[in-house]
Amino acid sequence: MDFNTEPVLKVDHVTVFQGVDPILSDVSFSIEQHEFVFLIGKTGSGKSSLLKTLYADLALKAGEVEISGFHLKSIKTKEVPFLRRKLGIIFQDFQLFNDRTVAENLAFVMKATGWKDKVKIKERMAEVLLQVGLHNASSKMPHQLSGGEQQRVVIARALLNEPSILLADEPTGNLDPDVADGIFKLFQEINKKGTAILMATHNHELLRKYPYRVLKCENGKLLDSQTHDVSFGSSW
Repeated sequence: MDFNTEPVLKVDHVTVFQGVDPILSDVSFSIEQHEFVFLIGKTGSGKSSLLKTLYADLALKAGEVEISGFHLKSIKTKEVPFLRRKLGIIFQDFQLFNDRTVAENLAFVMKATGWKDKVKIKERMAEVLLQVGLHNASSKMPHQLSGGEQQRVVIARALLNEPSILLADEPTGNLDPDVADGIFKLFQEINKKGTAILMATHNHELLRKYPYRVLKCENGKLLDSQTHDVSFGSSW
């Protein structure tokens, strides 16, 4: 597969805020289309705030971010849905509608991001559910699925618009180790097909097992394993 040589994400001298308080300062890094990158740090160190800044849930007040062709410094509110079509966002707590079937959960996102053709909606839905190993789950309600299956639905939802990058906030945090391992392997398969992944995690086992690049939030800074010796011992 030919990969685009332009980074899918470029962050340049960014300050990340929690409310009015800066939590990370002078953050600069880029992620290539094919990369898998871990984001680590203690609770409250700024991981989630950084991810929220990247998908424009928190305003970018200082610095420059270009992600999937969008410049976040100048992005307008009406443009944010178009940005999120290019991103896949995966939360730890699933954020599924519990009163809707899997298919209805996916269709809601598709309609919100501009899909109109019912046949194409159905076809794409079937494709992503097959990709995550849930081809028979479209008519099920979330409560009829295990935690691992619900997370697979969330991943399917994130893949609907063929994103250039997935932003995942502790996607295995609420899952048993065996289930978490299966979810992680799914992320690896997605990455091998060319989608960049930035995954916040506290899972030490994943970090020990897979030698991916690591970004660490520590003492108000972001350390990059490409340029720093980043430890991930028991202190975070």
